[in-house]
Amino acid sequence: MRYLSLLATAACTVFAIACQQPAEVSGPAAPATTGEAPAMDRAQLLEDLRILAADDMEGRLVSTPGSERARAYIISRFQAIGLEPIGDSFVSGFEFDRPNGWSPTTTGTNIIGRLRGTGDSERVMVMSAHYDHMGMRGGQIWNGADDNASGVAALLATAANFAASPPEHDIIFAAFDAEEEGLRGAAAFVASPPVPIETIAFNLNLDMLAMSEPRILWAVGTYHYPFLMPIVEAVRERSAVNLPTGFDEPTEDHGADWTNATDSGAFHAVGIPFIYLGVDYHPHYHEPTDVYENMTLDFFQDASETVIDFARESDRQLDMIGDASGR
Repeated sequence: MRYLSLLATAACTVFAIACQQPAEVSGPAAPATTGEAPAMDRAQLLEDLRILAADDMEGRLVSTPGSERARAYIISRFQAIGLEPIGDSFVSGFEFDRPNGWSPTTTGTNIIGRLRGTGDSERVMVMSAHYDHMGMRGGQIWNGADDNASGVAALLATAANFAASPPEHDIIFAAFDAEEEGLRGAAAFVASPPVPIETIAFNLNLDMLAMSEPRILWAVGTYHYPFLMPIVEAVRERSAVNLPTGFDEPTEDHGADWTNATDSGAFHAVGIPFIYLGVDYHPHYHEPTDVYENMTLDFFQDASETVIDFARESDRQLDMIGDASGR
């Protein structure tokens, strides 16, 4: 997550405390969905997180055996859920150059699946989460449980939820590679999309959902696309987690504008509206301690319920989004 912010410090956390935050939700978690969808499989969500953040994934660095194992697992889950490939395969490769003495050309691999909607609109929503992380360094595995096994697990949970109760519009579920190296997978997707780019009306991006003691899930993007605020407000009223907006206004404060710091930035660059859902920096961010055992799992489950509700609300309002943005 936030490849531009690798040097960010605790000052970013201090900044977040000063931002608008609703009162902390207490008591048992309430279902975030509105009734027509089945309940999220909370046990499967945690199992996906645990498997993707396990030591045998070796930190999921691009073009490594650990990345291949993670990719095989995600594809198996796409198939089990009932997503379909666009074309002959779920995978889409791309090449990019690495700086600083790395091998000059590296191959990344995106994983793309589609669920067809029940309506006749040509507008499409893309849900995304990057599955790569930082691999092994100094003999330690950087497991990347929050960053971003959590986003991929929530992506899978959302896909399963929609498969059981289909959306109105087609939804593309994208697990992007090489986010940590400059949003490379998302940029490759936007440069050569599997559907006409003018039909992509909205991107809902998930990056870091599993670690927040204050139970805060940020919704980033309404500064650029204020017509998305009613969606945030509707979901906020039903959510068992705090859902403030922010971290999207231009600022000189390092790490305080996340607009281009994760994969949704590649969509924003070509005028596709986005909301990015994610938590703030925490002590395990980009550290080998970012492991399953250190996550706030109750929050993660509730946040993932909110993700599903956000996706369903966005599907219901996708034509409004397209009309407001001219897409």
